[in-house]
Amino acid sequence: MARRRPRVTVIRRALRMTQEQFSAEFGIPLGTLRDWEQERAEPDAPARAYLRAIAGNAEAVAKALKTHPAPAAE
Repeated sequence: MARRRPRVTVIRRALRMTQEQFSAEFGIPLGTLRDWEQERAEPDAPARAYLRAIAGNAEAVAKALKTHPAPAAE
C-alpha cells in the first residue's frame, strides 16, 4: 500500500495563499515547496507531519512560529 502524502497544493490553495506567501508564513524554502508541488521531491516524515499540522490548524502553526521563531542559521 502506498503512503499517503500530504497534498501540498491542496493545503496551500485551501488557505488561499500563493507559493510565496505559504513559503514565507511557514518557513518552507520556496524551491522546496515548488519541488513538492510539482512532485520532483517528496516531503520527508517530519515535513509531512508539519504539513498535516498546517492543514489541521494553520492559524495556530503561524502563531507558534511568530511566538517562537526558529534560530537564525549561522
